[in-house]
Amino acid sequence: MPDRRPRGYQPDWQPRPATQELLAAVELILGRYAAQLPLTIRQIWYAAVSNGVLARQERTYKRLVDVLGMARRSGRISWLAIGDNTDTAVEPVAYDGPDGFRAARLTAARGFRLDRQAGQEARLEVWCDTAGLAPQLATVTDPWGVPVYVSATGLSGKRAAAQRAAAGGHGTLRIMVVGDWDPTGVHLFTALAEDVTAFAAIDAPDVSVRFDRLAVTESQIAEFRLPTAPVKAGERRSFPGTSTTQAEALPPDALAALVREAISGSRDTEVLADVLEREEIQRRALLDGFPW
Repeated sequence: MPDRRPRGYQPDWQPRPATQELLAAVELILGRYAAQLPLTIRQIWYAAVSNGVLARQERTYKRLVDVLGMARRSGRISWLAIGDNTDTAVEPVAYDGPDGFRAARLTAARGFRLDRQAGQEARLEVWCDTAGLAPQLATVTDPWGVPVYVSATGLSGKRAAAQRAAAGGHGTLRIMVVGDWDPTGVHLFTALAEDVTAFAAIDAPDVSVRFDRLAVTESQIAEFRLPTAPVKAGERRSFPGTSTTQAEALPPDALAALVREAISGSRDTEVLADVLEREEIQRRALLDGFPW
């Protein structure tokens, strides 16, 4: 049987009244969290559930996926407002000629940055279970030069963390994790901490590796009144909680505030200010000397 689902752009889409109401609620959510865009669909769903727009049922999530797909295909909602982050691409570097190459170099010079973690007592990284959250978290971490990685990574990714610790020299590597509060999320956190620490013991013996669960925690579930679900029947893995929830249940602005507070609270502002001053001087020198 042929697949009849819509393909490509759908400019003539005419949603039904109930769908119009849902879209209006979604647009309010996107407006409320404009500073955290792009949001994941599940973040939008949790916000709609909290607002009483949708019931907390998997069928309403599936409906939202379909509606938001058509809303983007039709132009009702911007493609930039929602992050899928399921695409992986490896593209060759090419230019449209010497002028394009020079323009690229000029753009690179304008974006020149130093290592903004240089001189700090600890190097920071933020890891998250959900790939769709990475761009959103990066908008918060970028001013401090703190990278964001996906926790559900393969073995090579865990070893790479230990090698980054080695490249950073002496001191501390602090990895702050944003993950689901459920047996899988706790297992991912534990496995990540144990594997990276074991690799670092060989690759970076002079570096102390520290792991912190930034979100979600049981206290945050209570503080933000997050929707929860019971642990699945038959789950045999150990779990310290009494109920489960996903990281995407946290309001996007609250998640951003948690990350921002964790980073700013562990930064020496005078050291950072010095790096930023040197960065600006060297950026101007590059631009004054262009073309090289």
